[in-house]
Amino acid sequence: MSQTETPAKPTTRTTATSARPPLWKVILLNDDVTPREFVVKVLRRVFRMTEDEATAVMLTAHRRGACVVAVFTREVAETKAEQANEAGRRAGYPLALTTEREE
Repeated sequence: MSQTETPAKPTTRTTATSARPPLWKVILLNDDVTPREFVVKVLRRVFRMTEDEATAVMLTAHRRGACVVAVFTREVAETKAEQANEAGRRAGYPLALTTEREE
């Protein structure tokens, strides 16, 4: 008696995929009152940037009027923007960071 092989049944894999949450940009707006050194200090503290990174972001905002600082989930972006804005208010400066959904 010969042995016959039966074809293996195809297996279907089901993987649970969750949609990635939308990302939000934190944007630094330029103003003519807040000192550059203060902006760099806030960017370093709130966004954990190096001195060079913070200076580059500050200068871009100064030259172009605004600069994307970082991209996060909505909750994190709003929290970091508020922390930076609050630091400006406490120091008496009109430092302004906003959030915007990334497309």
